[in-house]
Amino acid sequence: MKDGTPADFQLVSDNDRETAMELPERIIEHLQLLANDNGAYQISRLDHVLQTATRCEADGADDDWIIAALCHDMGDILAPYSHAEVAANIIKPFVRDEVYWVVKHHGYFQMHYNTNMTEEKRRSRERFSDSPFYQSAIDFCENWDQCSFDPDYPTQPLEHFASVIKRVFSREPRFRSSM
Repeated sequence: MKDGTPADFQLVSDNDRETAMELPERIIEHLQLLANDNGAYQISRLDHVLQTATRCEADGADDDWIIAALCHDMGDILAPYSHAEVAANIIKPFVRDEVYWVVKHHGYFQMHYNTNMTEEKRRSRERFSDSPFYQSAIDFCENWDQCSFDPDYPTQPLEHFASVIKRVFSREPRFRSSM
């Protein structure tokens, strides 16, 4: 890069803009990959996030929360030990801080429901009790995430949420870390 010319960097910048314009379609494609993994649950990971988003929408939540619901487990198949951080960083430029924070930390809050874990791990969410978004994370997990593994729940298909995905991921990013 140290030998790059202004024309070289303009070419890269133009390509980055084109790539960013394709982001909504790539999000949809990645969500579709979740259909191939069920994580040992009764429904696929795709059905889980769609069910989470369906519950979210039914409760009247805004686009940011619906994107959180759709994307919160996107990292499961790529980064099983840091899936929440991966998902949070994907949505971070496009959603408000509260929603980003909840997605980033939802794994700790979901441990509350895992009776196979030690009591100390199940209480791991308590370390975040001073956060202004603590209750939002509890509510996200309680109302939308932890209950969305029901094979009989009437769940909207991915196509139903395509317009929200396009709307949110076509927003001007709040910041750019690399462009």
